[in-house]
Amino acid sequence: MTVQGVGPVSSAENRENGKTTALPGRAGPLVRGMPIHDLELAPGELCRGAADKLAAVTARAANAPTGLIHLAHAGRLWIAGGSRLPSGWEAIGPVSARSTLAGWVIEQGVPMIVTDVLTDRRVPADAPVRGAAIRAYAGFPIHDRNDAIVGVCAVLDLRPRDWTVGELAGVDEGAQACTAFAEQQQASAEADRQRRFLDALLDSLRTGVAACDSDGRPVFTNAAMRAIADELPADADLATWLDRVPLADGNGIPVTADAVPLVRALRGERIRDAELRLRGPADRPVIMLADAQPITGLSGEPLGAVLTLRDVTEQRRAERFARAEQTVAAVLAGAQHIHDAAPAVVQAVAEALGRPHVELWLVEQDALVPVARHTAGRDAAVPMPQRLRPGQGLAGRAWQTRTPQWMRELPGTTQTAQPPGRFDAALAVPICSGEQVHAVLALFTDSLDDPEEQLVALLSGIAAHLGQFLERRRADELALALTRTKDEYLALVGHDLRTPITSMISCIELLRELDPPTLAAESAQLLDVAARNSEMVRHIVDELLDLAALDSGHAVLAREPLDLSAVVHAAAEAAQPAAAAAGVLLRLAVEPRIVLDGDAPRLTQVVTHLLDNAIRHSIDGGHIAVTLARTGNDTTELTVTDSGLGVPPEEYDELFTRFYRSTRTRDHRIPGAGLGLAISRAIIHRHHGEIRMIPTDGPGARIAIELPARG
Repeated sequence: MTVQGVGPVSSAENRENGKTTALPGRAGPLVRGMPIHDLELAPGELCRGAADKLAAVTARAANAPTGLIHLAHAGRLWIAGGSRLPSGWEAIGPVSARSTLAGWVIEQGVPMIVTDVLTDRRVPADAPVRGAAIRAYAGFPIHDRNDAIVGVCAVLDLRPRDWTVGELAGVDEGAQACTAFAEQQQASAEADRQRRFLDALLDSLRTGVAACDSDGRPVFTNAAMRAIADELPADADLATWLDRVPLADGNGIPVTADAVPLVRALRGERIRDAELRLRGPADRPVIMLADAQPITGLSGEPLGAVLTLRDVTEQRRAERFARAEQTVAAVLAGAQHIHDAAPAVVQAVAEALGRPHVELWLVEQDALVPVARHTAGRDAAVPMPQRLRPGQGLAGRAWQTRTPQWMRELPGTTQTAQPPGRFDAALAVPICSGEQVHAVLALFTDSLDDPEEQLVALLSGIAAHLGQFLERRRADELALALTRTKDEYLALVGHDLRTPITSMISCIELLRELDPPTLAAESAQLLDVAARNSEMVRHIVDELLDLAALDSGHAVLAREPLDLSAVVHAAAEAAQPAAAAAGVLLRLAVEPRIVLDGDAPRLTQVVTHLLDNAIRHSIDGGHIAVTLARTGNDTTELTVTDSGLGVPPEEYDELFTRFYRSTRTRDHRIPGAGLGLAISRAIIHRHHGEIRMIPTDGPGARIAIELPARG
């Protein structure tokens, strides 16, 4: 018998020898490049569409009760369609394709015609058809357009039978008709495979990807985008997505719905690197760069739009931090003194980090004093505290512990040096050189947008720049101070010490040279002169030693409750005789019982020196006014005002340095070594206070002392 496309085939040869003739020009036993021994027959959902209909048509053409279509793809051979399959066929589990009749067809690359399964030697003993009670089989390979075998079209019968040429031709035509279906199935499978690859690729990206259709309904989001917007409901539209992810532009201004990049892309725009801000984990802002573009069809019709979001928060933070460090380094490189650099430093830190308030405190004489601050958007005229003690406030704790200090949820009023307004958190970082703290940098913020560890690391880096600057400037200042001190000591020895010492030596030499009668008459006067000069030398030496002890920290000051009012009254009473002798009227306006912690003898020393200084500079008489009053809940102020020579305003800053004597003091030859005010300042600073000159409207001078007082 002859079959279309098949050479003469006899039923006896099929039955006894199992031989067939290959179709002319057909491909070998490859399934899309995969050998049959790599394939597996796997169960699957039977198609209820075109494949079933093709199987039914083929079965009718072959006058067979059952039609069956197998397809091979991606290492699997599965039933793609069937018509009137025998009972139990769907329950067949995965088996090797080599044990199937379809596998034989694919491996041999030729049709397989079986009149009786039980007697055909080609049928494997474990073939699934034996378990399904199949007796007759006719299967033809299905080829694609490139002649590669992609499946098998077969008919089955539950009884042995000889297949006629017309019946086999019907099966062959069915196999040829399956080519288009097989290609469609392969294309669908390939599209599914590519979609899965694309989904996996997009889900692996850290960039968020979302697409919507032409009506603005989201049709795709990858894992990164879902992490931003959470899962969207199936019926979500663009408005729902925007509600879940409120956006702001690079300046923090909310983005309206019509300005969202995806919406703009739906209108035909192409957007690149549009900066957006949204709230991320821990409610911290996340900075995104958005790209968006429309999706169009072959004819240019709008199909939708696609949006990508790249998280650049860390990149922007690194840029801000680097900018802050570079600005601080540039400011310090061109500054001569910390007071010159401080305003620009705190402004650079505040602006680079976007923080509302930054302060810089300098360690001076056992206290923190404010150097500069930058406040954005708040009342910058509110005064800062003048001094902080170790452990007082956040900056004081950073100074005391030499470690960064955090403060969260700042209360409305605190014992600390809190800037104006309410802040949610603050950080103070000590500026050190070795074990010594030179200054403290404090930052106050409304919200902690940056990770705490990174913020500490940044401020510690800036603090290191400041520490190096302060160390260099301190070394320069010490070198200058050493040179100046050497000159001052030489001047002191050349005048203030040399004159009295010379006078004493002269008196001694005269005493040696006088004859006994003259010695008896004049010795008392000469000894008085020597005694006065020796007392002057002793006083200068004592002041030098005292100042050295205070500066070095070797002088121990008591911290005991004392009545400053009583100290002032006692010092004024002791100075009254000298004031009366100079024709000076001494007037007191002292508030009673002002109590503070301190060293009574040392504070008496300060008040005594100020009164003595005022009396000595009132060369034409006049008056001296002493006032003491509270200026706040925790501060008190003492002022000493005279009507004497006064001090030129340009000399105010130098007046409290050692060995400095005002030009008017020198012009009127008022005695002194220029150490009293330097000692007074050292004592006041050790009490965490401040001493300064205050301009007066008329002649004379006014010195004010501010000290912390008990409440």
